[in-house]
Amino acid sequence: MSNGDVDLDVSPEDGGRPQPVPEPPELPLDFEGFYLGHQEFFHDFAEIHLGSRRTSEQVVHQVFLEILGAWDELLAEGNLEQRALGVLHRCVTDRLQDDGRPPAFVINAPIARNLQAVRNQLELTPGTTGLYEAICNLPTRQFTVIALRYLLGYPTKRIARYMGLDVRTVDYHGRKGKERLRSQLGLPPAAGKNKKGPRQ
Repeated sequence: MSNGDVDLDVSPEDGGRPQPVPEPPELPLDFEGFYLGHQEFFHDFAEIHLGSRRTSEQVVHQVFLEILGAWDELLAEGNLEQRALGVLHRCVTDRLQDDGRPPAFVINAPIARNLQAVRNQLELTPGTTGLYEAICNLPTRQFTVIALRYLLGYPTKRIARYMGLDVRTVDYHGRKGKERLRSQLGLPPAAGKNKKGPRQ
């Protein structure tokens, strides 16, 4: 085998003549950094919804192509993480709608086995039904924090980095998400929570 065999693509349809392999496109260095820093998170997020690594990879590839297409605009706006997360969320939701199915964490047995642990972490009663469906109905930021924190086990600092938010803001959305889940599931407030009286 010659060195040329490594760099050239040979097809029988071409009569055995070597064809040059196209060079990959030049990517902006800051985009490459963004990709390397976010691709694991994007794949994990997509997989808990889509239930398949292969499908997740397809969707995340589309997400990064869309982000790349609007890269300069996203950088100029200054809210890159939040806009990128919006693209990811929309593409995953669109794929679920196209497939006509609920998120995989509602139906996928390996994730469903974690339901008890999630209930414990959210301090919900063991008999709660419809928890994952209620999570799906949360506003986007609350949903994202709850999914990343309780379904993927991401620490607050990592969630804050991916969402482009302060850690206190992440905690706020997590608290609001838990309150909304309690309300949607018809559960009483968490034990030991004291209602604050009016400020003196």
